[in-house]
Amino acid sequence: MSFFSLPHFPAANTVAEHHKRDYQIAAFTFVTTTICLTMDGFAPQFMQYVLAFFGWLFLIAWLRGECKYVRTQVAVAVTFAVIGEYFASVYMKGYIYRFGNVPAYVPAGHGLVYLTAVALGRSGLFQQHARRIAVFVVAVCGAWVAWGLSGFGRLDIIGAVLFVVFLGYLFKGRSPMVYLGAFFITSWLEIVGTSAGTWAWAEIDPASHLPQGNPPSGVAAWYCLVDAVAIAGAGPVLQAFTKTALVLQRQRA
Repeated sequence: MSFFSLPHFPAANTVAEHHKRDYQIAAFTFVTTTICLTMDGFAPQFMQYVLAFFGWLFLIAWLRGECKYVRTQVAVAVTFAVIGEYFASVYMKGYIYRFGNVPAYVPAGHGLVYLTAVALGRSGLFQQHARRIAVFVVAVCGAWVAWGLSGFGRLDIIGAVLFVVFLGYLFKGRSPMVYLGAFFITSWLEIVGTSAGTWAWAEIDPASHLPQGNPPSGVAAWYCLVDAVAIAGAGPVLQAFTKTALVLQRQRA
């Protein structure tokens, strides 16, 4: 199967509508992520709770305009991502936040990041130019991997491994547009967060004992895992809630 016949990508001649809301969500998250992570790089720990308050406020406001299925995806993404944060950061020490905790704004942040990946993936721009954007993403991430392996900076073997995993999500997964969107927002937030000193990745990955960058070049793969769980888990969660609601309704009757 050739690249241009990938079944889960939009057709090459797709004509899609441009909805302002999708671009507004993306622009909002890119800007607020930059502000939030830069501020947390120097502000006292109390500021994390202030950022969390506004994070949840904005996330709930944006979700009001989404369907029930997307809202459920966001809920699953937040739940899975937060569990992953505590395991990978607090327990495994794969990366460590400035205060050694998981900042209070992280759950809402994951929700906004996932919603942004969805918004970009469904946008007219991504739908019409999916293959060109995919080529660009692979080229940029591939160059990033090459730099990590070159020895000119911090050696990044984990980044190369994650890059291969990311390619699997992108070209074999059922939601490549979401993964493309995830690459842009997650790579950006990782670069901003590590540059600001908000968190730092361990020089040696504690699980594999392989060297990794700060951040690893293929770091988007970790976020794609969150996205995949959210997409796969939303349906069963909605069904479970629907069945529970019906049972409760019958009991009240």
